[in-house]
Amino acid sequence: MGVVGVAVLLGLGIWQVERLQWKTAVIARIDANLSAAPVAIPADPTEQADEYRAVTATGDLPGQEIHVLTTAGDFGAGYRNIAVFETDGRRILADLGFIGLDAKDNVRAASAVTLTGNLLWPDEVDGWTPAPDLAKNVWFARDLPAMAAALNTDPVLLVVRTATPPDPERIPLPLDTSTIPNDHMTYAITWFSLAFVWAVMSAFLITRTLRRKGRA
Repeated sequence: MGVVGVAVLLGLGIWQVERLQWKTAVIARIDANLSAAPVAIPADPTEQADEYRAVTATGDLPGQEIHVLTTAGDFGAGYRNIAVFETDGRRILADLGFIGLDAKDNVRAASAVTLTGNLLWPDEVDGWTPAPDLAKNVWFARDLPAMAAALNTDPVLLVVRTATPPDPERIPLPLDTSTIPNDHMTYAITWFSLAFVWAVMSAFLITRTLRRKGRA
């Protein structure tokens, strides 16, 4: 039991080290994509080929919006401002950043703008996500297919890093890798520590058993 237990716990620790190496490589690749020189939005972008791709485009914001409930650092509760962005003869979605609760229903006039940021296919919807309140235009996750259908756009989302001219009412929430969990080193240390404790306890039990047999 002692040998099997130690072997299992060491195996789990080694597996977490391998996962750490894999996750570190993934994060490095995402960082490289996020910081790359921006290019034009591909004609037919896909999640597999273009997620996190740095892009830039000039077009118009006609004023159609979706508001996704969120919190942002020191700003507290508010909304992600997801807007229709018309560029190069097509309509896509632009995540223009954070607006406060009191700014939700402000009228934002149509405007020409150059947006620079990264493409994203969010994975935020699960079985616990409430359905959007369409009457109040309040959503609870960035559901890209549903948002695109609601605003009659292509299912493409540009998360804005900078906007020219800037809009003081919208605070960009650019993509970064700080929110990607990477706790594999902690898990590895936990498993290796448990393996050590298991080995010590097994050795103690074996020693105690042998001593009892020696006295018998």
